[in-house]
Parts: sequence; structure tokens; C-alpha cells
Amino acid sequence: MLRCLPALLPVLLPALPAVVLAAGAAAQPTPPSTVWRPQQVRPLPGGLDRLLVVNDNNPELIIEPGILVSTFNGNGRLAGEAFQVPTAHLNVPLKGSFELFSHHVYAGRPEQLDSTLWLGVVAAPTGEKPVRLRLIGGSTALSQSTDSVQPGAPFLPLPAVVAHDGSSVFSGPGSRVAAELLLNRRSPLLQAEWKLPADQLTTLLALPIPVRGLDPLLNGRNLQLRLESDGPIQLATLAAFGSDQPPAASTWATLLRGGLSPKEHRPTPRGQKGGIIYSRVSGVQQGSRWRGQLTDPCPGQPCQPQLSVRSAPVSWPISSLERGSLGTGQVQTAELQAFYPGTAWAAHGNYGVEYDLRIALINDTAGPVALELAIESPRKGDQPQGGLRFNAEPARPVMFRGTVEVSGLDGEAGHPAGRRWFHLVQRQGQQGPALGRISLAPGQRRQVRVRLIYPADATPPQVLTLLPVPAAAAATPAVKQSEPVPAPRP
Repeated sequence: MLRCLPALLPVLLPALPAVVLAAGAAAQPTPPSTVWRPQQVRPLPGGLDRLLVVNDNNPELIIEPGILVSTFNGNGRLAGEAFQVPTAHLNVPLKGSFELFSHHVYAGRPEQLDSTLWLGVVAAPTGEKPVRLRLIGGSTALSQSTDSVQPGAPFLPLPAVVAHDGSSVFSGPGSRVAAELLLNRRSPLLQAEWKLPADQLTTLLALPIPVRGLDPLLNGRNLQLRLESDGPIQLATLAAFGSDQPPAASTWATLLRGGLSPKEHRPTPRGQKGGIIYSRVSGVQQGSRWRGQLTDPCPGQPCQPQLSVRSAPVSWPISSLERGSLGTGQVQTAELQAFYPGTAWAAHGNYGVEYDLRIALINDTAGPVALELAIESPRKGDQPQGGLRFNAEPARPVMFRGTVEVSGLDGEAGHPAGRRWFHLVQRQGQQGPALGRISLAPGQRRQVRVRLIYPADATPPQVLTLLPVPAAAAATPAVKQSEPVPAPRP
């Protein structure tokens, strides 16, 4: 299997975000020319909640069966049998509200062209009482679907921005799953609840990652679940090789008592100087939602939370991380409560985390003002520069594929519009394009809301930006946002 990987690298690399690669390594290609935009870059207000997320992304490319992530107590017993490898389990009980994020790739087996990798999700109560487990919301998708049952989301070459109805436009499984979860939908493949008998392993899901008929033999799956239990449980994700039929329950039980599927991308130790390899996450993180109110600094009290239009141009980082804070000093990365050795020590990239941001805009000037709202992917950096750097020419690497929900943009006759959805394909160092305009008369206020779930296969950081529209351009009618926004193809 490993001998096949070099031939697959040109196909795999577009789906491997730069978050796992070395930053600041010695041998680097000549950087592209950049443009600098002077402006404010402020830390993002708010913060992450404390909800636990089982984060299952290491290995991304699965080459052997075994345990992917387990919160079971490795020193305990299940159905009277002990676990063979105690270190393969993180011993983190889950209770109440929690989530699961899982993202994997399978490249087939050289001796069997029609093989299927099965992703299993299993659970059991930690105590002697049965537990009811409910699915609050969840979605899953393959990179390439090989039948009519499994939803697929191929990496389509979409324009930079496309307006849509919330979930009808996507590129890649991470893009599709994030959009559907943003609408709080439940995939028809996922049942609404499970009853977990005590001292018994229950298979919650058995999902295929098939490669039959694909050229090259390469497929991936993204899965995200929002769950709620009425008692403490243990949960694990497992990988098994098979054919068209899902593995038997006994297969999952045997795998859970065994060892780990091999990990990949060993990280740079925390705090070490020089280049950094962030690695991928395999553990339990704290934080699933970032909520914030974007306002101007408010040193005095009482003080009404608001953002003056005079603050623009201004940006706030999204998914800022170690050595990628864009000069704000803010690391938004979710910390890990437990993780495996040889994997990321923090959730760099914040895959699956929901950002819910509100902007209380006020035009406190004497004349009308128009601003443009954008999500952008500036050049990564950590030191304050008094602005942001972007590539002067379009770059090849895609940094963000996903849907953004916006409320409060200009609608018909200048009135604020309701919810709008835009699918973005952002390349490295890309400015804009604008998602819409916000026009305010003197003294007028407007509440703007931006929501997104940070999708798998994105590479941080991005920024949320407000830019002033020049007076001459502001007098021109804005693009009607019910139609796709014109944009050049990447």
C-alpha cells in the first residue's frame, strides 16, 4: 500500500490542507509578489464554549484497520472482557451535549481493486444503567458517491462566490456537511436516537468509503454529529476493511479491544522554535461554537456596544492559530482535553467549529455610508504589520471551500435582507470578493450576522472584513443578491 502512495500524491495534495505541513521550512519556493492593504486587524471578540468534541482526523489517509479515536476506559472491561491495549483509549466519559467530527481518506488496497473501508461509530454506557442517545443534528458525505444511497460531494471547480439556498452548492464533503449542519439538518442516513444497553457495545453507524470503479482509487468521507445523552457514555470510531456489506458487530468489538490504526504527521513539540508541523487531531477537544459581538473598544461605562462605520477598513481573524494570528496575538484554536501521542496537541484549524458573529453597525457620520462585507484569505503571518498582505496574482492552493450565512445585507430598495447563503472558493492570498453591501443613512443602525462552520480541507486563517465603498461606487446600484454574484472562474 505504501508503495502506491507516491503515485497518488498529486491527487491527494489538493485535499490535504497546509495546516498539516511544515511552516517556515528551510527549502521554500520563491514567494509570489504581494500587495499590502493598510487597515485595522482586530482580535475576534467572544470565545469558544466548553462543549466536548470527539475530533477524529488522524490518520486522514487510513492504511490499516483499528481504533481511530476511543474515549473508552482502557483499564475497564466491556461485556466481561478486558481491553488488550489500554493506551489506545483516552478515558473521557461523555454526557449531555457533545459532538463528533470525523474526516478520513481511503486509497484502496493494491491486492483488491473493489475494496471498501468501513467507518464504524460505536458506544456503550460507562455505568450499569442503559442510556438514551439522541441526534440533534448531523450530516455525512463522500468525496465520490458510487451509488444512489450515499450522498456525494465531489471537488467541483466552482466560481469564487455563488449565492444559493443554503445547501445546494458545495465542493468537497467538508463543504457539504458544514452547510447542511449550518441549517441544522439531519441526514436520512442517520437515525434520530439510539438506546444503549448497559455493558454492551452498540453500533451507532457503519459507513462505507468505497473505491470500486474509481480512477484513481481514492475516496473520502466527512461526518459530523451533534449528540445528547441522558447518561455518561463511551464512544469510539473504528476502521475496518471489507466489501459491500458492513462488518458484523463482533468485528467492531474485536477491533475496539485491539490497537490503534497508525497515525500520521507527527507534530512539532509545543513551544519549539523554527519550522512547525501542526499535524492532525486525534482526541477530544473543548469547544464547538465561537460566539462574538463585533464592536468598537468600549473603555468607559456605561457604553453601548456598537461598531462605527468609521472603523472600516477593519478585519477580524477566523480560525487564527499558532504563528498565524495576523498580528493580533489571538489563537482561536480549541484546546484538547485528551489526545494521542504523535498527533496534534491542539485543534489547529478548528474543523467543524461554528462561528456565530454579530455586528452592531452605526453610521455616526454626517453623510450616507456604504460598506462591503467579505471573507478573505490573506497571506499567513504572525507579526503586526498595520494591515494585511494578499497575493498580487491568483494562486493555485485553495484555502477555503464552504458556505457562509449572512443576515443584514442590503436588499430590495435598500432595506436589510434576511438570511443569505454564499459558497466561497478562496485561494491563497485572495482578497474578497464582496458578499454584499451595507448602506446606512446618517444616524442609522444595522444588525449584521455572519455564521459559518469551519469546513474540513480549509487552511487557516481567514478574515471577516468590512471595507468602505467609495462615494462614486456607492451611488451605483448593488448587485441583486438573490442571483449568483458574477465572479471569474478560478
